[in-house]
Amino acid sequence: MIPQEIIKTKRNGATLSQAEIQQFVRGLTDDSFSEGQVAALAMAIYLNGMSVDEIVALTLAMRDSGTVLNWQGKLNGPVVDKHSTGGVGDKVTLMLAPMVAACGAFMPSIAGRGLGHTGGTVDKLETIPGYSCTQSLEKIQQLLPQLGCVIVGQSSQLAPADRRLYAIRDVTATVESIPLITASILSKKLSEGLDALVMDVKIGNGAIMRTVADASALANSIVNVANGAGVNTRALLTDMNQILGNTAGNALEVMETLDYLTGKYREPRLHQVTLELGANMLMLGGLHKDKASAVAALEHSLSSGKAAEIFAKMVSALGGPVDLIEKPQQYLASAPLVQDIVAPHSGYLQYQDTVGLGMAVVRLGGGRSHPSQQIDPAVGFSHIVPAGSKVQAGDVLARVHAANAGAADLAAKEYLAALRLDDGTEAYPLVHHTIG
Repeated sequence: MIPQEIIKTKRNGATLSQAEIQQFVRGLTDDSFSEGQVAALAMAIYLNGMSVDEIVALTLAMRDSGTVLNWQGKLNGPVVDKHSTGGVGDKVTLMLAPMVAACGAFMPSIAGRGLGHTGGTVDKLETIPGYSCTQSLEKIQQLLPQLGCVIVGQSSQLAPADRRLYAIRDVTATVESIPLITASILSKKLSEGLDALVMDVKIGNGAIMRTVADASALANSIVNVANGAGVNTRALLTDMNQILGNTAGNALEVMETLDYLTGKYREPRLHQVTLELGANMLMLGGLHKDKASAVAALEHSLSSGKAAEIFAKMVSALGGPVDLIEKPQQYLASAPLVQDIVAPHSGYLQYQDTVGLGMAVVRLGGGRSHPSQQIDPAVGFSHIVPAGSKVQAGDVLARVHAANAGAADLAAKEYLAALRLDDGTEAYPLVHHTIG
């Protein structure tokens, strides 16, 4: 069938067959579909949607456009991963990977870079001197059985069809299509050879999905399609109406991760969401039958020091320093200027524009407005006071880490513009609900 006929079928609102979807994905990889034809079909999908069976077929075809990792007979535990739809200060993967590895699971996490207001796991890890997120699939397959977890960047060998489709969606206003988001996320995640996947779908003024209804629609799509593709999947809808943890910015978030793993400090909301996600990973992977025993195992991975030890081994194996945990100050970049942001008057703290806080980190130099941009690993915010806190005039709400006074002053203004000080508190549940 010629590309025009496939485009016409979806333009008219009909269902694409598995063969038609496979032909489209082949066209993505061998260029037999032109850029205009890909854009036309993406817009037809955006406007008319896809059934679950269509999205499963698209996901599997995109997954199979590259290498699919196969762990059968090579590991003595389940292969699990989690994926977040993105927010500000979300460093959960960094602590969660060694924690679930300490509990007997294996986590080969293929992570991404930041773009826009959301920070990227790869950018955070690359603030560690020598740590290389660019690894061959052979190296990943060698290291995962030894370490229990490997966090690396995306490989050109995994789901190459998605790379071309996403680039075209990005310039044709079709990024927000739930079928295309689902296939994009899952084609990459399922290429890891997973037994189980837990999705962290963020909701709120710092998330891509601002409402529970939109987040639920995406979560249901991902859970239905992933389960249809044969991978046990569950989605948690979690709050992103404020920064997660008490830092935002690459090196600052790595430092918070080290403090978390070693027990120096664990911000309560960050700790709760990490345990919730980890417990579901361990249950879906078949290592624990109930949440209480899974949480206890995760807590023990921290108190015993095993999770910190695994993280240290992973850093060293991927080129980083062997003594990062003992001497973080020696390796992690620090900004030349640190400035307090103080409350202009008293009240209960609420964040009304968490996306704005993420963009403030970008303007400090800690993120990207286009993919080729270089980042400053040292900048960002720390000592962030959580929403709902009662503060007095002059209290420190956060500290800005900047390259110079002008950048610090601008970031402080943007920080204050993103919050309000009310007479009362407005509470959001950290975990709204679970799907799957």
